[in-house]
Amino acid sequence: MLTDIAGNNVPANTKTQDILSLTQAEIETIIKELDQPAYRAKQIWGWLHNKHVQTFTEMANLPAILRERLSTTYHIATAREEKKLISQNDNTVKYLFSLHDDTLIESVLMKYNHGHSVCISTQVGCRMGCAFCASAEGGLVRNLTAGEYCAQVYAAARDTARVGGIVLMGCGEPLDNFDATLRFVELITHDDGINIGARHITISTCGLVPEILKLAEMKLQITLAISLHAATDELRQSIMPIAKRYPLDELIPACREYIVKTGRRITFEYTLVKGVNDSHAHAKELARLLKGLNCHVNLIPVNKARGNYSPTPRRDAEKFAAVLQTARVQTTIRRSLGSDVDAACGQLRGAFKANS
Repeated sequence: MLTDIAGNNVPANTKTQDILSLTQAEIETIIKELDQPAYRAKQIWGWLHNKHVQTFTEMANLPAILRERLSTTYHIATAREEKKLISQNDNTVKYLFSLHDDTLIESVLMKYNHGHSVCISTQVGCRMGCAFCASAEGGLVRNLTAGEYCAQVYAAARDTARVGGIVLMGCGEPLDNFDATLRFVELITHDDGINIGARHITISTCGLVPEILKLAEMKLQITLAISLHAATDELRQSIMPIAKRYPLDELIPACREYIVKTGRRITFEYTLVKGVNDSHAHAKELARLLKGLNCHVNLIPVNKARGNYSPTPRRDAEKFAAVLQTARVQTTIRRSLGSDVDAACGQLRGAFKANS
């Protein structure tokens, strides 16, 4: 038998807990139960969230016996770099990471003049099934822990200068892993940690209405991005299966409530697919749908990923944007980053092999 952190016997095959997912208060409780000095909790927290260690052995100022007991009950979530691809177009970096159970995920580091942002995965795979998103291939394998979210950020930070922004828009649906997503925001914005401001964190969702409403009640100052892709239920449901569960007459009122309760503008992601949702009529429908909402529309010409879809030509995308702007809907056409290494929107899948 092994003993846990409180000295209790536990079966030898018990899965250890991810300590990187614990709050500072939870670590303080563990240390108190061990009859250790209170300052040990801050030491452990600092090793995890400032120095980004990957083993308990590296916590050099902890007594050996404490490190040993921690390791019997906990593990530190890590994202081990298996492969790194660098875009020849814009220096975007795509990482293939392996987790403690050898599952694979992908993350993307985007380099801008104003700083670096990292796009992280929240699940291994995804069960939302959106038509042109590679993450849907193979379905959902498992949720990530909040610590595994952090591990992706810390791995990218070790590889570059300070990460200034975080986008939860990689593989997976963040609001389908709601508790871990909220825990991650708490950890990554902590004053004693990497301390990323909430307004520098974007959480993307394909429109899970109950979770949007729960998020509204929490009044977090994050940016909420909602994948819309169509302005009618019929078209949206043909692209996004989740739209059959949460039609627009439920989604848009939830967005209005979110805006009122948080005071934050919502971003709508609209992937432009040639001949599918990019006509003048589609633009007019979208303008009517979003009229009066405090929102911003990101138009994203579809990237080669899943299905036989072609991107809307730039000139036509500009005409689409002009319709929205004339209707006073703030709109931009997103620049595609890292498409030559399959790192752009919709291309992450966590399935390419380290030796590919």
